[in-house]
Amino acid sequence: MKKTIITALAVLTLFSCKNETEKSAENSKTEIANFSPDVEENAVIYEVNIRQYSPEGTFNAFTKDIPQLKELGVKIIWVMPIFPISQTKRKATGGDDSKFASEMPAAEQHKYLGSYYAVSDFKKVNPEFGTIEDFRNLVKTAHDNGIYVILDWVPNHTGWDHVWIKNHPEYYTKNAKGEIIDPINPETGKSWGWSDVADLNYDNQGLRKEMTADMLHWIKNENIDGFRCDVASNVPLDYWQQAIPQLRKEKNIFMLAEAWEPELLKDGLFDMAYGWEAHHTMNRIAQGKNSVKDWDKLILDNQKKYNTNDILMNFVDNHDENSWNGTTKSRLAKAEEAMTALSYVMPGMPLIYSGNEYSLNHSLKFFEKDSIPKTKGAAWELRRKLGKLKTENSALNGGKKSASYKKIKTSNDTEILAFERKKNGEKIIYIANLSDKTISTSLPINGEFVDFITGKKIIFDAKLNTQLQPWQYYILN
Repeated sequence: MKKTIITALAVLTLFSCKNETEKSAENSKTEIANFSPDVEENAVIYEVNIRQYSPEGTFNAFTKDIPQLKELGVKIIWVMPIFPISQTKRKATGGDDSKFASEMPAAEQHKYLGSYYAVSDFKKVNPEFGTIEDFRNLVKTAHDNGIYVILDWVPNHTGWDHVWIKNHPEYYTKNAKGEIIDPINPETGKSWGWSDVADLNYDNQGLRKEMTADMLHWIKNENIDGFRCDVASNVPLDYWQQAIPQLRKEKNIFMLAEAWEPELLKDGLFDMAYGWEAHHTMNRIAQGKNSVKDWDKLILDNQKKYNTNDILMNFVDNHDENSWNGTTKSRLAKAEEAMTALSYVMPGMPLIYSGNEYSLNHSLKFFEKDSIPKTKGAAWELRRKLGKLKTENSALNGGKKSASYKKIKTSNDTEILAFERKKNGEKIIYIANLSDKTISTSLPINGEFVDFITGKKIIFDAKLNTQLQPWQYYILN
């Protein structure tokens, strides 16, 4: 009898534990509305560099700050690669002539953490950042706050420790000697200099199946909402045509391509591509190498190149630009605020890179531990205001049903940029002196307006000239 009671208790305990496990799994999948094109219209996207976001460099240190990102209008968090990093050929310094961590003094090797993009396992998390439970809490916290989470995916290559190197060498590109090689720049036929990674060969159908299965793992089991795909244009287009519909069958997801090619946006493949040319044009204008005429040409070129429902990501900064090409302040100098505002009010979706909201003014180390500033000031307030306007005013819609964009002619079309965005009866006007000179210009605008940034009322008379100081701008509504 006693044995029977003990057995019964054991069964009840097991059943109770099973229920608790199921409840825990169910609770980890916080309910959030399915991702839809409506989200894209007024979203701000935030790129988080987990390693450098905080002194701890962990998921948990970032997760606690997620609720305040709502103040900035953030609706999508793009998490830089969270996967384990290969030890073999792990880079220690920057540039094509990088030294490997293994070549550094033994006592220093621990501080060389390597590139996030040298992945050794697509289904695990880097212990440097925490545990899978910590990541699940990050996703849950974001969902609780109405924010979607996309993973930075690295489909073009793996690190040299990846299990495929040993078990499936046929997945990789090889030279004439049968040796696996690092990625080749298709424009030059020479190595990119990414010596810490091995190039994948999409002629192999087994690779295609495994890559898609690994992506599905994160959607099915970890409830993520999409992917930012690294060097997406270097992966064959027909792979994306195979894989993305399979991913979307599982869940409505958001797909961002690190690429500019229009074909990646066709037929429901990627939702958004990089606005690289706009980024470069803003840099060149700030440096006196381009003028507003170049901006106007860019807009016209984009209207011809892309469909009306294509979305481009607008940015003054990202992890590559910051680490390799300098800070926003070094590239944009006194034009930084005007260009940041432009990235919000032009068609498309604005990006915030970790630290932009805190006036980040140094290039973050790429292969070692570093940290962003965390003091709120003018940069936070500017991004807060711009995020509020982007979120609340349909004249700044930048998704598949984007607001219209109309150039406003001025008497100084080389230095003065002026345009109007309109949708659903709402209107926003952006006027900026994109030069280092004081300009007096005539504008075909009449009436009283409020400058959204300062809150001041401004009266415009088309019969009178308006004087704008170097890099001065207005956002009128």
